[in-house]
Amino acid sequence: MRPSILRRLFRRVASTAVLGLLAATLSTTTAQARPAVAPAGGLQQVTGFGSNPGNLQMYEYTPAGLPANAPLVVALHGCAQTADAYYTNSGWPELADRWGFDVVFPQTTAANNALSCFSWFDPAKDTRGRGEAASIVQMVEHAKLSRGSDTGRVYVTGLSAGGGMTADLLAAYPDVFAGGSVASGLPAQCATSQAAASGCQTGPQKLTPAQWGDKVRGGHPGYGGPWPRVAIWQGTSDYTVYPANATALRDQWTDVWGIGQTPSATDTLPGNTTRSVYNDSAGRPAVETYSVSGMGHGLPVSPGTGAEQCGKAAAYFLNTICSSYYTGVFWGLDGSTPGGGGDDGLPAPAGVTVTGTTDTTASLSWNAVEGAASYALYRDGTEVASPAGTNRTDTGLTAGTAYRYTVAAVDSSGAAGPASAPVTATTTGGSAPAKCWTATNYAQVAAGRAHTSGGYVYANGSEANMGLYNVFVTHTLRETPAGYFVIADSGCTG
Repeated sequence: MRPSILRRLFRRVASTAVLGLLAATLSTTTAQARPAVAPAGGLQQVTGFGSNPGNLQMYEYTPAGLPANAPLVVALHGCAQTADAYYTNSGWPELADRWGFDVVFPQTTAANNALSCFSWFDPAKDTRGRGEAASIVQMVEHAKLSRGSDTGRVYVTGLSAGGGMTADLLAAYPDVFAGGSVASGLPAQCATSQAAASGCQTGPQKLTPAQWGDKVRGGHPGYGGPWPRVAIWQGTSDYTVYPANATALRDQWTDVWGIGQTPSATDTLPGNTTRSVYNDSAGRPAVETYSVSGMGHGLPVSPGTGAEQCGKAAAYFLNTICSSYYTGVFWGLDGSTPGGGGDDGLPAPAGVTVTGTTDTTASLSWNAVEGAASYALYRDGTEVASPAGTNRTDTGLTAGTAYRYTVAAVDSSGAAGPASAPVTATTTGGSAPAKCWTATNYAQVAAGRAHTSGGYVYANGSEANMGLYNVFVTHTLRETPAGYFVIADSGCTG
């Protein structure tokens, strides 16, 4: 196609800043485009997954014989791509076969965006409970119910515009996704209009880490953690989404984790890739950046049969390193501990229980772990105490506030094992007025006030059992304090 014709085509399909994101894809569309409906061979379209406010299509790949309670990965394509292109080239299906997990491939179309981009720049489509973001979470909930996926091991990854939507999803739904991977993408809520998208692509706003972090914290106000573990992939020669975005993503997510912007470790990987690791307070990787020297705009893949290889080279699937493999290991999909660290350390304490609260304190206890020299108590992801015994009273809290606690066992060398399942303690007192919502269980989950497990619905915060996940059971939920919901069918009182 001659450049003059290409320029005229650009002007017809988009005159706004979003054109810059993967615009070069159009020059190869004729040769590289794949059918909107995925062919047979493992990838299957799923319909009726929910109300679908974002007008997306759902495709799914499930390895044969996949047992219940397996992890779930959501993989988002880039502009002018399809679910099938991502299925064919990204490497995720072959890793799903190897490690045993389900993969959902959402797909958008030109009906949503002229270049079939996910709308990472539109608050009506990329925020909690709205548009495309809500549709993707409905796909997750459908997969959980139909496949019995592990609620605690749901991950999301994406390329370019799909990477921007990935960051937005992690901010809006940290209670849904345990981890994310952003490839050649944008920080969460970098742009809030289509006109502002271009500025993010070529050089995001010069914000402090705290200001970037606030954009995440604003995605689900009142959420207390744990936060998703985030991998960030970027080519140093990317002139579609500039490398400054990887730095902003690093600043954003390290600030959310409260761990600073100095790497805990740096090493070299295949494909001229430099990995920088940022550990959490327990010494496990929470954020990792992967800088691929000389790589342009695309998803890094490494075709071959080696243990660390996967994917196929194609337009915007660049033969350098298998990003999906290293991302999967980072998340623990290979059977290792999420965030790294192997599986030879002390186990997570069981039986973590809130034994009492006052207006300024929360008391907790847990079962002893053999071999533990002490324990690390985390409040909202930050270590607040290191008791030698199996109980602790946390002090200096705010009245009428919900706090999320986890506990890890620490061995004699000072190495902390994985954190326990979280529990929520709500201090007494406080005068915030109660808020109530009456809706079906399905709607309560979709709105982010409840979550599902094993086909049942549980209120966020209190974990009260609301019954089956369907549109026939209705409850009233009262929220007080923020993010903590209890069943209030008998009346909404403070």
